[in-house]
Amino acid sequence: MRPIGTSGFQLPALGFGAAPLGNLYRAISDADARATLDTALDLGLHYIDTAPHYGLGLSERRVGDAVRGRKATVSTKVGRILFPAPDADTGAERYGFHTPMPFEARFDYSHDGILRSHEASLQRLGLARIDILYIHDIGRLTHGEAHAQYWEQLTKGGGLRALQRLRDEGAVRAVGAGVNEIPVCLELLDHAPLDIILLAGRYTLLEQGALDDLFPTCARAGTAVVIGGPYNSGLLAGGSAPARHYNYAPPPVEVLNNAQRIAAVCARHGVPLGAAALQFAMAHPAVASVIPGLASAKEVQETMDRVAFDIPADLWAELRHEALLAPNAPTPAPKVAA
Repeated sequence: MRPIGTSGFQLPALGFGAAPLGNLYRAISDADARATLDTALDLGLHYIDTAPHYGLGLSERRVGDAVRGRKATVSTKVGRILFPAPDADTGAERYGFHTPMPFEARFDYSHDGILRSHEASLQRLGLARIDILYIHDIGRLTHGEAHAQYWEQLTKGGGLRALQRLRDEGAVRAVGAGVNEIPVCLELLDHAPLDIILLAGRYTLLEQGALDDLFPTCARAGTAVVIGGPYNSGLLAGGSAPARHYNYAPPPVEVLNNAQRIAAVCARHGVPLGAAALQFAMAHPAVASVIPGLASAKEVQETMDRVAFDIPADLWAELRHEALLAPNAPTPAPKVAA
């Protein structure tokens, strides 16, 4: 268990990313989704992160049905409002999700939009309280030229004020941002105190840019970090099937080459690639929790096995020697037998 800023509560070092339960890239049955969540909770993965965007409400519904009445810490996100779309083609992939939910999303980071999104998530989850509320996907990478408009909603339009109000009133225990780009995190920390940042895909064996500015800034601010996407959309998960995505698009050649070089080093040391990727992300003292996306009970068990795998120090030394690991990146110590 690791502390979350000054919020007074803690998260387990390993949690559960529930984007796949919104049918990300492929459909999962309700029964399989429930079995995945039940297995995770039984094995101690009782921090679960979801969002309205994940399956346009599907992930939140599945998460709520599984955690209701059980010990769990739940986070979800604000910044998108779902509205009915009776003509939506629910048989097609939409925004990467194969979801039967007849809704569309509209970005809204305003004061009232944040409050409305929070209330709607409570209804979909069927919970009386959400533990952590993240601002979702704010930033230029997502919004391009529209970023200034949404940034104004969040700052001058009262979105940040709404988040702080929800925390101060006890409606949520902590507030933060859930994004996949570093610059906007630094901008947010200049505007408001955040308890926590969920950074997806930007601190992994492939990318360690967060070491330079973000992690030191978070340490000074007392802001905890949760790492999502520790496998960079599957590039670092191992397995025989090649990963099809990186930042929701086909992976660039250079990224693929680096992933293959990392995999080759792991193979030379007899270490599963996924174990190295997961334990590396967990090793930094700024990181409160790592939340790989999990799509089956089998993947949950594989995750537990990866955390338990004893990785020799020589592997990290070779990755540094090959310039695949930043010199200042912390690495896990070898496990000591009981």
